[in-house]
Amino acid sequence: MKILMVCLGNICRSPLAEGVMRHLAASSKHTHWEIDSAGTGNWHIGDAPDKRSTLIAKRNGIDISSHRGQQFSTSDFDRFDRIYVMDRSNYNNVINKARHEADRQKVHFLLEDEQEVPDPYFDDKMFAPVYELIFKACERIINKEQ
Repeated sequence: MKILMVCLGNICRSPLAEGVMRHLAASSKHTHWEIDSAGTGNWHIGDAPDKRSTLIAKRNGIDISSHRGQQFSTSDFDRFDRIYVMDRSNYNNVINKARHEADRQKVHFLLEDEQEVPDPYFDDKMFAPVYELIFKACERIINKEQ
């Protein structure tokens, strides 16, 4: 299974989701999964994750410090089996790059019922709740694949 986590800038939510999913996959029978993340925007290509994301991950035993921002591209549809987006804007940006129905079928919201993972970038207090949302969503995905 090859999974891509997608948010806007690839410095807050998607690196957290990538780190959490890697952590959970390594602790399960899914050690062969490949997990990565990207942003729909190009502002943070090559940048390290937001320090607040790195800190909340570290507090939970996950190291995302080596991640570097990258931008989602149409070729990602060929590289990944599932693409999980954090919000409606990310969904629309990714779907707009889809070439056909097979591409569109790979795109899912990380949270159930098309709920959005809030962007914590402008609110320091949101990083812990966002981490919890992401963790529970990744746990659900792992358990579904067992």
